[in-house]
Amino acid sequence: MRRTVFDAELVAFRATIRAFIEAEVVPSFGRWYQDGLVPREFYYRLGDLGVFGLEVPVEFGGAGRDSLAYRGVLAEEIARAAVSFGGAGAHLGRCLPLITALATPAQQARWLPGIVSGDTMLALAVAEPGTGTEPEGMRTTAPLTAEGSYVLNGSKTYVIGGVHADRVIVCARTAPPRPDDPSYGLSLLVVDTSAAGFLVGRRLDTWGRKVGGTAELTFTDVRVPATDLLGDPHRAAAHLAAQLPQQRLNIALGAYARAKAAIRFARDHTRDRLPVARPVAAVQHSKFELAGCRAEVDAIEAVIDRALAAHDSAALDPAHAASAELFATETATRVIDRCLQLHGGAGYLTDSPIARLYADHRVNRLQGGDTSDTLRTVIATDMGL
Repeated sequence: MRRTVFDAELVAFRATIRAFIEAEVVPSFGRWYQDGLVPREFYYRLGDLGVFGLEVPVEFGGAGRDSLAYRGVLAEEIARAAVSFGGAGAHLGRCLPLITALATPAQQARWLPGIVSGDTMLALAVAEPGTGTEPEGMRTTAPLTAEGSYVLNGSKTYVIGGVHADRVIVCARTAPPRPDDPSYGLSLLVVDTSAAGFLVGRRLDTWGRKVGGTAELTFTDVRVPATDLLGDPHRAAAHLAAQLPQQRLNIALGAYARAKAAIRFARDHTRDRLPVARPVAAVQHSKFELAGCRAEVDAIEAVIDRALAAHDSAALDPAHAASAELFATETATRVIDRCLQLHGGAGYLTDSPIARLYADHRVNRLQGGDTSDTLRTVIATDMGL
């Protein structure tokens, strides 16, 4: 069935990305995986390819596209090869939308050209050790001084892309909370990682997404110019919440991509595996398992394509985005697990593509504070429950 969300330009973009992955990522990915990090130079290649500029206005070196379908193509091609672009996912999916939505014209002129080229890699730092992303637990502070700069102190954890980041969007308390609003006083600061007092601490060894460059960050009297405040002061929670529909759709796109790729790997493996006189794929149980997985992935595809169309027409609300993410991530979990099962013992090897998909997908049901139960709460509230 032809997907109506993909036009000829997206088909050409897919061919370009697939060729790039096969030529420049697949041959090196085993080494990157062992190192737990992609090389910094890789991000320059993504910049040269135009990946970081897809949704950036033309005047800043971007392509000016306004559809998330390009991100869907990226997710599908990355999963198809069972590789990763490291911290580029957070740079493109979490940070760049904040810059394009909130930065002033002067800030965009300063930051976007480097962001597009890969010279300025971004990371987002919200969660804190022991307290996560809850506003009540935010201890990182950044009071504004009389001379016009914020003084940042504190620490952040689970910062994807933190190892290579040149600028980090930090959520910090710039004013005390209000009794009726614990999120008041939180602001977003775009912090230069070369500033004195900024330290990349422990590199976190994650179970999946091994090359993401995830790290802990600490700040000791880091001076941040007032001109590097992103958005309105004291409204970080509202700014982050405004990005939730797009964030949820991004996660759903990734879940679909991995589930689709898992079926391909399982199909190919069962065709080649010969434990008896005929391939495993010839056994009725294997056929039925893969057919069932295919039906579930077709259903995810229908859900995300509807959500993509809604997003591109500015009609995707938080609850429907939550529904798409919940369905896609929960269904993909079942599909990937069943596909791994069809691999037998080979699916449990760390260098197996299906094992990488399994590990990389698991975080989708808990990342960014948007756990499956949080999504259910959002949907239930929208239903008036």
